[in-house]
Amino acid sequence: MDVPVYNIKGDEIARLTIDEQSLGGTVNPALIKQAYVMYHANLRQGSARTKTRHEVEGSTKKMYKQKGTGNARHGNKKPPHFRGGGHSFAKKKTREDYHLTMPKKMRRKANRNALLAKLVDNEVKIIDDLSFTEPRTRAFADFLRAVGVDHRALLALSKDRERSRNVWLSARNVDDVNVCCADQLTAFEMLNHRYLVIGRAELEAWLAGPSSQTGKAAKTDPMGRAAQEVA
Repeated sequence: MDVPVYNIKGDEIARLTIDEQSLGGTVNPALIKQAYVMYHANLRQGSARTKTRHEVEGSTKKMYKQKGTGNARHGNKKPPHFRGGGHSFAKKKTREDYHLTMPKKMRRKANRNALLAKLVDNEVKIIDDLSFTEPRTRAFADFLRAVGVDHRALLALSKDRERSRNVWLSARNVDDVNVCCADQLTAFEMLNHRYLVIGRAELEAWLAGPSSQTGKAAKTDPMGRAAQEVA
């Protein structure tokens, strides 16, 4: 698969060849959905709580006199049948756990397959050298229009903050643009946005990095082990 590579002015300057087989060959909707559900569920804190009528803030003064009004007899406004009142069966259990998991190799295959789905739909904008001499929101907005981004976009930048600092600052105030590190791309983030904007070097590093280990080597000889042991 040959994917166009753009410069910061929106001109196509090269073509990048990506092996479809390394991304799964064909789009696997069931695998992508499983990963999406997992990432989504893992965002839940499980800390929902509700208050009883004794915990709701408000006056305990009697609403009106007991007799002579023609209305039902009531005390204060905290019972469950009043708006703003407490709950009859308030949630008071311990923190609920919604955490889901997938095998490492399945998770990586799903992330790579999600990238394949975006590539098939021409929703990946690869930039040869995405950098600004200074933070400028208008310059970044002009860049998005130049490359044809007209909907919600995910901007994947280098984890080297000094290198990507100006781009990061330029993108933070643009509507419908979210920023993440390129080495943290997931199926959930990619599918939550119409477009993926990523630098050529960052995409090549992601394709050849730990996410490429979808076989037995993912456990027997994982990438980055030596660096972690030294640290």
